[in-house]
This record gives sequence, structure tokens and C-alpha cells, in this order.
Amino acid sequence: MATTLDFASPGPVTRSYRLVVNHYGFMKEQCRNGQPIEFPPFKAGDCSWCIYYYPNGRSTSSADYISIFIAGAGGRAVTDEPVKPRVSFTLLDRAGEPVPGHSCSGVCEYSKLDWYGCDLFIHKESLEASEYLVDDRLTIECVVSVERAYDLQQRLSLDPDVTFQVGGEAFSVHRCVLAAKSRVLEAELARESTLAAGACCIHIDDMLPQVFKSVLHFVYTDSLPEMTTGPEEESIMAEHLLVAAARFDMQELKLICEEILSSDINVNTVTKTLGLAVQHHCHMLRDACIEFLGDPPVLEAVMATDHDILELVAKNCPMLLKEMWAYEDDPMQDELAMCF
Repeated sequence: MATTLDFASPGPVTRSYRLVVNHYGFMKEQCRNGQPIEFPPFKAGDCSWCIYYYPNGRSTSSADYISIFIAGAGGRAVTDEPVKPRVSFTLLDRAGEPVPGHSCSGVCEYSKLDWYGCDLFIHKESLEASEYLVDDRLTIECVVSVERAYDLQQRLSLDPDVTFQVGGEAFSVHRCVLAAKSRVLEAELARESTLAAGACCIHIDDMLPQVFKSVLHFVYTDSLPEMTTGPEEESIMAEHLLVAAARFDMQELKLICEEILSSDINVNTVTKTLGLAVQHHCHMLRDACIEFLGDPPVLEAVMATDHDILELVAKNCPMLLKEMWAYEDDPMQDELAMCF
């Protein structure tokens, strides 16, 4: 018997996005007052959002401050109903905890013309003298909470009209929701519709049922299901979901998986993670791996257990090896020489 998924729970959809500003000093020197750094869009409540970070303030009156703003990034997925989310920005300390007194919150309307943010988020001199600027890196958490004000509930009241068979388990879902989230699935559903009238069944043989169920959870709720296991299991699931997101061309899900995996890079996982990032064109995850390997002792420690890492780095970031080449006393000179 097929399982009918019901993810249309009432209440807001809340999405947390951690904005990591690397090379704070460089950005401050390169950007003029009023010039923003635009971060990749993320999804919350069937809307795409984009964050704009102003290293030297958004206006002349905020030139001595950092400004932070958010706006709609276009491409509503399910509905054109008005959306007015509650947004908050919070400075995080080195442990990832909120810094008291450095947050702002408010309500904005989903529109490229309607921005929400804070001109005077934090004074630059105050930040630079504090412990919150870690290794020239600044972390700000943005939380977007969107009330479900669209007709998804009505759509889900209809009977499911497509079934997926995944690893021997059946999932009955709604093609209109899947088509809105993935062009790949939309094309597959259209192809199947020409082969059979009415409900159809699509087989996926190379994916675990629990992974596909998590994909469907994201399709219906714009969020991942809560993990009841530990961080290691969460990272393993994120790897599987990253592959699925690339396969189904679900960029928002892919970005979430990149964020999860970027936070779990260590000596034992970096080679596998970098390979995954390269294979599926995950630029943020790739850069996080390269940054982790930028410290020669770290790269040496990775090489001690994995000799494939140099070839990966040589192909994807040759400048890193060239920088290390400059250290004549580096114990890895022989290995580095073989890469050029």
C-alpha cells in the first residue's frame, strides 16, 4: 500500500540562514559606502530571498556601521498571494550563540522593492575591537518566518495523482506540487502522462526510500525533517540529499545541504566532501573545503591518511599549492612538486 504524505501542517514556515562574511577586512577596503555584497538566494515559504551586506553602510549616515538588508529575489513557486514575513538579523559569537544587543527584527512584504533591514546593525570599530570578529570572519543569522497564506492546503485536499516506487516503498503525492519545485520532476511527470492516462507510477531504483521521503518533505514544507540521530548521521543524510537535489535540479535544497556539510568539514571528511562538491558543482561547499585546507599543517594531516587530496586540490585550486610552494622548508615539497 502506498504511503500518502501529509506535510501541510498549519502555522508559519521558518527558515534560518547563516550569513558567513569571510575576509571582513578585504570587503571593507574594496566596497564603498552604499555598495552591497549580494549573497546567494535562499528559500522560505515558497519565496526566494536575497540578503545584502553593506561593509561600509547603506547610506551616508551609516558609513561607520555595517548595514544588513533582505528583499524578495523573484520567482514565486506556488502562489501570487501577498506574503509578509517576519525577519530577524542576529550577530553570532564564536560559539554560534546570539550576541545580546546586536539584533533587529521586523515585518516586510515579499517584493524586490520592499526591503527590510538595519542601517546601523553594528559599529565597525566596536566590532573590530570585540571577540565576535573571528579570524577576519563575521557571522550573522537571518531568520525568515512566513505564514502559510496560500492555497497549498486546498491543493493537498485533492487525492494524490502520482505514485513513486522507491526501493520497494511507494509514495503517493501531488504532481502539481512536485512540478512547482523541480523542472526535472515536471518533465518526468509530463513524459509519464503521455504514456498512461490518469494516475501514473514512476520508479526510482537508485535512491534510498528515506532519502526520497526527505526530498518530499522539503518539496511540501521548504524545510528538512528533524534529525533524531547525531551530527554524523545528519551529514550522511545531507550527502544523499545533495546528490538528490542535483539530480532533480532543486537548487534551494542543494544550498541547504551545502550549508550542513560546510559546518562538518574535518580532516576525515574533507576529501570526500570536496569530491562531492566538485562532482555536483557546489561552489560554496568547494570553497569551504579549500579554505579548510589552506593551512599547511591541516593539508599535511589530511595527506597522512589520504593521498588523493593533492590531486583534487591541484585540479580545483592550483593557487593554494602554488602558495605553499613558496615555503622552501615545507615538509611537503616533494609531494607538491609532483603536482606541477
